Amino acid sequence: MPNDELMPIGAFAQRSGLTSSALRFYADSGLLSPAEVDPLSGYRYYSADQVARATALRQLRELAMPLAAVEAVLGSEADEAARLLDEHVAKVVGNAAVVQQKAAVIKSALGNVPGLPIGVVKGPVLADAVEQVLTATAHEPGMSALAGLRIEARHDAVTLTATDRYRLSTRTLVPTEPPRQTWAGTVNGDELRAAVAKIRRSSLVRLEAVSHGIWFRVADREDRHCRLLPEEFPDYRLMLASLGEVTTRATGSKDLLLRALEEHPGERIALHIADHGVNVVSADDEHPNIPLSATATGQALQIWFELTTLYPAVSTAIGPDVMLDLRGHDQPVTIRSAGRGDLTTLAMPVKPDHSA
Repeated sequence: MPNDELMPIGAFAQRSGLTSSALRFYADSGLLSPAEVDPLSGYRYYSADQVARATALRQLRELAMPLAAVEAVLGSEADEAARLLDEHVAKVVGNAAVVQQKAAVIKSALGNVPGLPIGVVKGPVLADAVEQVLTATAHEPGMSALAGLRIEARHDAVTLTATDRYRLSTRTLVPTEPPRQTWAGTVNGDELRAAVAKIRRSSLVRLEAVSHGIWFRVADREDRHCRLLPEEFPDYRLMLASLGEVTTRATGSKDLLLRALEEHPGERIALHIADHGVNVVSADDEHPNIPLSATATGQALQIWFELTTLYPAVSTAIGPDVMLDLRGHDQPVTIRSAGRGDLTTLAMPVKPDHSA
């Protein structure tokens, strides 16, 4: 007979949340052997010390983790177990994204409804524009439109726009074949990122809108489909129209500005703009200011930014020079490529006390 500290399989099942049949399966699999088996009756008994392992086993199986992976996690130290768990979750998420993509393609084909031609754009140009504008996206709970890219086809142009509320990037492309009619939709940003490589390798890409999605038709390659996000995209045109007059303008080297931002270790940084050029100012007295040669006009101004807001806005500028249009220390700064005005990024500053 088992000692008094052991519990029968039924009681252990209640403690662990596993069924008796599951416990028998895991015992036969070698993942959770009973502490003792009655040689006459075959009854299985478990100890209280096994509850934690059984609970962890149940939780891992609830994540659809294979038995081999479960065994590896349970037999590893905490850091390695966490790595294996992250690896499994990433695989599950990736598989779910593939399933969603395939389901969207099937839905778009149901009923055999022809798509709406939007326009034809050069593949490498479109790929570059998508990567530049997508830097202004973010995943926010309950605000999925902020993770998407707005595509608008109007007259003789295709405009791409994204915003995470702290930045707004927009770029206008001139299509090789103009849109046949106006169209607008917010495309799933993650799926669009996955399609960029194939788009880039295609000389021409035909944009075709279907119900709940958009096709990127490419010659001699597999077409790519991206879902549309149903949530309403922020009214960025209203925000652009409400911007005040530019009071300060500075034009200088993009690479030098990026290097200065990289050298300062702080999370926040200020730009001091005056007649002599631009100074990159640290939030503390331990790090010296970095003067940059630049052409500056208008009022002298000092404006603060989160580094995570300013750096990507500058890094996506096209060409060697960047132009900053400022309207005051508490207004968005417009960042443009000095020689190419079709990519425009707005970056929100923070107050001198570093509040948003």
